[in-house]
Amino acid sequence: MSVNLIKAVQENLGYPSLKKIDPNSQEFSIGRDEAITNKFSQAAIPAVLAGLYRYVQTDEGAADILNIKSSDNWVAKIFDDNRKEAIEKITAYAHLSNVEPVGKMNEIANEAVKITKENLPANAGIMEMKDFFSGQVNNILPYLPVELKMGELLHDNTLDDNTNKMEGPVSNLMHSIGSAFSNPVTSDELKDKK
Repeated sequence: MSVNLIKAVQENLGYPSLKKIDPNSQEFSIGRDEAITNKFSQAAIPAVLAGLYRYVQTDEGAADILNIKSSDNWVAKIFDDNRKEAIEKITAYAHLSNVEPVGKMNEIANEAVKITKENLPANAGIMEMKDFFSGQVNNILPYLPVELKMGELLHDNTLDDNTNKMEGPVSNLMHSIGSAFSNPVTSDELKDKK
């Protein structure tokens, strides 16, 4: 897979570069003279992509993304009952007042869905959609601000675990092993075992 979904969304929508979070300090890995120029995109892009990742773990969610071209309702779908809290956390993190970020969050989700579909085969199914997002999660998590506590909202505390933000040869090997064990078994693999 050659696309890095989080970078593609950020670039296609014209947001400034996102900053990685140091897994040890849980602070941004930026120089003294650098600042986060757009706290909304720093919060919203990884949060929405983490939400999409969790959403496609269900067959219904993966099918939605395969079948829906564009939606103004992605935020409600991916955050479900925690939608209001997710919006509030992103708004507070970005220091936005009297601004409703839902439209921009849906725009981020629509762009992610478009990019995803462009990078899947035309005949892709639910398993390919799940595999695509499983392959993207290690690109998304290093940018996800811990203050958002998206793991709690999405009922997956591994999203907030700082070990998922680590990079390097050993960490990449461990992520690969973890991904291999977390990928669902396909029906073809089950047939081969019979």
